[in-house]
Amino acid sequence: MIKNLTNKVTALLLAVSIVLTLKVSAQTADSISTHRAQNVFAELLGAGVTFSVNYDTRFGNRRDGLGGRLGAGFFAEDGDKLFTLPMQLNYLLGKKGKYFEIGLGATYYNAKNRPENYNVFYNGSNGQYIYSEDNDDGILVVNRGNGSGLLGTMTFGYRYQPLNSGFSFRGYINPVFDSKNFIPYFFGLSFGYTFSAK
Repeated sequence: MIKNLTNKVTALLLAVSIVLTLKVSAQTADSISTHRAQNVFAELLGAGVTFSVNYDTRFGNRRDGLGGRLGAGFFAEDGDKLFTLPMQLNYLLGKKGKYFEIGLGATYYNAKNRPENYNVFYNGSNGQYIYSEDNDDGILVVNRGNGSGLLGTMTFGYRYQPLNSGFSFRGYINPVFDSKNFIPYFFGLSFGYTFSAK
């Protein structure tokens, strides 16, 4: 009976050893890395809406899998200003530095726009409003959307992130949405640098 039990335990240990050996040999260098991937990148459009600088990291000691990003963006032109703060969870699928990236997050924005002045007159004879650049007796001030809020963001795209330190690239579609709008065809590009932290 003891010999029979010893044979069963030996067979079980052998089977477990084989399964563990196969599992370890099937893992890629991306998933058994001793250090996590970290990136700093500049993004055009995308979750930062205009232009942003971002930091991205994996949550485990691996080059792929679950991670997150945080950034800051700013844009100003002719007195109009936009500040953004993109935050996103993302997941990388792939190997050898070439990944499909999926992500979901939110971007805080704060917009300050200068008011627009228009010279508008009411023509009582025909009931129409007339715009004139020559006469500033009539004026209408239009405020174009000052305020802040949140945009939902999604990411579906390609990421090149080297296994060792080096240049990184991302190209993706980046749908954005809020309580009133959904823009499925928004996109983004980013260029940056991947480095490792032990």
